[in-house]
Amino acid sequence: MSKEIFNNRVAVLATMHQKEKVIAPLLHEYLGINVIVPKNFNTDVFGTFTREIKRPDTQIITAKLKAKAALEITGETIAIASEGSFIPHPSFPYIYANREIIIFLDQENELEIIGEVFSTDTNFNHQIIHNLPAAAEFAQKVGFPEHGLVVWFEKSTSGNPEIIKGINTKERLQESVNFALNNSLDGNLHIETDMRALYNPTRMENIKKATQDLLNKINSCCSQCRTPGFSVTETVKGLPCEICHQPTVLTMAIVYQCQKCNFIDKKLYPQGKQFADPSLCNYCNP
Repeated sequence: MSKEIFNNRVAVLATMHQKEKVIAPLLHEYLGINVIVPKNFNTDVFGTFTREIKRPDTQIITAKLKAKAALEITGETIAIASEGSFIPHPSFPYIYANREIIIFLDQENELEIIGEVFSTDTNFNHQIIHNLPAAAEFAQKVGFPEHGLVVWFEKSTSGNPEIIKGINTKERLQESVNFALNNSLDGNLHIETDMRALYNPTRMENIKKATQDLLNKINSCCSQCRTPGFSVTETVKGLPCEICHQPTVLTMAIVYQCQKCNFIDKKLYPQGKQFADPSLCNYCNP
């Protein structure tokens, strides 16, 4: 059903960081969509990882803004955009996690479908350094030169730092650090991983995984009207304990809802278990 709707259609991808390398092949293989990238499309106006420009809103809203801007300048009816963030893991705050979302807008069929991945596979890192050996040590730790680096420093009291991005050779790293040391106001250099997709293969792989999740959702069709994007809209906690039958924090059901006809389907025991292990029960194991 999904391939019938999308086969041989064109989708515009809102990127300037080569995300088409992982997104385009998947959409063409599984949906028959031909992905194009608009020329001179500047996604930096929607926020930068190096913080010169703040993201205007949440990840999803920002991705939607990018997708809609791409539609406006190309006149196509399908747009795709992705947006990433890096935050401390909610369960393990000392570990960073990468949340990647990818949004799919189809104006012709009035569809908005979102793929997502939340992964601890990331080299996101930063450090203050004062010399070249410290920079080399940091670089080795984060997978340089396959993964690019950023160096920035305060050159005056204006509050506008000098930022050197896309460092991906040993020569450029040495040149950038020496330049920063010679021009820094206080001798403090900030070195961090370049999280733009084209300079970060680990993040690019997560974008690929988010695209696969998007495809899974597109290929999940409503059993009533056959509209793509029949995906989970709610998770119901409360799987009963095997011993005392009191509700636990584990998932008991998931709810699917169609964005077109609003049909709802509730599936019990998505993990295949009707009871929770007593060790996870607050009553049996407080």
